[in-house]
Amino acid sequence: MSIQHPNRARRSDSTGRTLAVVEATRFRAHDPEYHAYVQLLVGSAMAEAEAQGWNVIRLAADEGRDALLDRTAQADAVLIMGGEDIAPAFYGGAEGYEGESRHLEAADAAQIALVHRAIERRIPLLGICRGLQIINVALGGTLVQHLGGESVHKNHDVPIREIMASHPVHLTEGSLVSGLLESGTVDVQSAHHQAVDAVGGGLVVTGRASDGHIEALEHESAPVLAVQWHPEDPGAPAGQLAGLLASLDRVGLDEAVAA
Repeated sequence: MSIQHPNRARRSDSTGRTLAVVEATRFRAHDPEYHAYVQLLVGSAMAEAEAQGWNVIRLAADEGRDALLDRTAQADAVLIMGGEDIAPAFYGGAEGYEGESRHLEAADAAQIALVHRAIERRIPLLGICRGLQIINVALGGTLVQHLGGESVHKNHDVPIREIMASHPVHLTEGSLVSGLLESGTVDVQSAHHQAVDAVGGGLVVTGRASDGHIEALEHESAPVLAVQWHPEDPGAPAGQLAGLLASLDRVGLDEAVAA
């Protein structure tokens, strides 16, 4: 199934609209270095969104499903950020796998509920890294639990600030993501040890790494885009985060289609 999107999307002008930036948790006392790096990434995404004119609210999903749904009820768009592994119970996986992180079941359940509501209400949604996996799992997909020590998707046995690995991603011609980034192949920064296995219902694969693993997903009818990499990392190519955040401005994209 093909998705028809503009080849070039205009820069957003989202003045007066609210973007909910949702992270898994605001507390990682057990791993302060990892937490500090996550905060750097979240802050980068928020700064770019504000530069595009969004009124940004920052939320932690581990406050629970009801709290997250209540606090995002009036949001015009949603951005789900990276973070911990999703608990295997949400996609029928087994615990005790190699590289397993701690699990935040309350955050998982809250973000899954948020994905369902966004699709039901057609609220623009962008997922980054864990955010892509949450979207996939919310729609019935599954995950490869560990890519192994030779994976090109992260740097191994290095300090957290050096964990991002650079590699190319090949994008589907005519897809939303290729139009936003104005290219068929992009260099990305990634740091994940899991990946999409079975693709969730309604999702279309629009980006793959050279090893075949899925790097971008779009919904066939709802305004949903997700990438497995980190465009908000300081080492990411200039303009990549801005381009992907433009997917959240449906008015701007509609104007690009009509142009």
